[in-house]
Amino acid sequence: MNNIAPARYGIDPYLEWVAAEGVPVFKGIAVNLFHVETGPWARYGVKGAVVNLEGRGDFGNMMVFDIPPGGSTTPLKHLYEDVIYILEGRGNTEIELPDGTKRSFEWGPKSLFAIPLNARHRHFNASGQQRALMATTTNLPLLLNAFHNVEFVFNNDFSFNERIGSAEFFEGQGNLITVRQGNHMWETNFIPSLGDLTLQAYGDRGPGSMNIKIVLADGSMHAHVSEMQAGTYKKGHRHDAGFHVMCVMGSGYSLVWYEGDKDFMRLDWDHGFVFPPADKQFHQHFTTSATPARYLATAVGGIRYPFTMANRRTYLGAKAGDRGASSTSIKDGGDQIEFEDQDPRIHPLWLAELKKNGLEPQMEALSKK
Repeated sequence: MNNIAPARYGIDPYLEWVAAEGVPVFKGIAVNLFHVETGPWARYGVKGAVVNLEGRGDFGNMMVFDIPPGGSTTPLKHLYEDVIYILEGRGNTEIELPDGTKRSFEWGPKSLFAIPLNARHRHFNASGQQRALMATTTNLPLLLNAFHNVEFVFNNDFSFNERIGSAEFFEGQGNLITVRQGNHMWETNFIPSLGDLTLQAYGDRGPGSMNIKIVLADGSMHAHVSEMQAGTYKKGHRHDAGFHVMCVMGSGYSLVWYEGDKDFMRLDWDHGFVFPPADKQFHQHFTTSATPARYLATAVGGIRYPFTMANRRTYLGAKAGDRGASSTSIKDGGDQIEFEDQDPRIHPLWLAELKKNGLEPQMEALSKK
């Protein structure tokens, strides 16, 4: 009886794995990923870091990989899904398909792509002088906490042939699937540059607002890109935790608050800045740049595979024909604050920021188009 092992309970297998990997971990509300400290990561063969931000929720995380000049990652396959964004650098990714054939594509700054589930792959830095810095949003916490077996996640031989997609999906081509405003989808495996991606009108969110939902490698990970025109801002809204919001181009700030709060928290952003709004935390985005501002949002559970009831409510609504809670006013049971209902301090604050930057508001002009 004296040899009984100590009781194990309250275990988070994902956090245990992170600790065992021995790499830097960033914790906080938000961060610019260019400033995250990285360290040698034996599993991936390059320097990296784990980014566990407070609003990441139960299922997702972010990781950063710093590939040295002329370097490459270790060939790997894994059962977690990831959505990879290139912060800086140029290179290529090689994927080995279940039949042994290989596909390769070249990426550069602002590229976005996903690896078909459990396909062996490797990332190469094409430069002999510059590093390549990539960020990936994953559902690794979900997988490790569900199975609490690292070998199962990283050394599983099952082939998901239906996830591969057509050869054109690795060449930057894709299919536009029209649904309704705010829910139009672009299906592909690889987008050469999010700065060049064609978006669709999303006037429900504000004048001149643009958006596209992205389905990558037929995965359950979510991605969407939204754009605000110069001299505009978007309506405030809320949803469940886990949506990592990252600036791709332009600059501005976001206000975040909970219902009933007396004040806002302000987050200023430019390229590489990321924050995941916490569960049911209102957030509202404002441009302060002379050019349009785009951001990428990634999460576990998307419009094709909502994954949770909260996802389904956000994207699809409670019944057929709904616009989804993220596009429906809180007065009608949704999660969006219409301009006329927002806190009266918000608009004057934004006007003052525009004045500081020598810019003119364009809200009224765009709303008349």
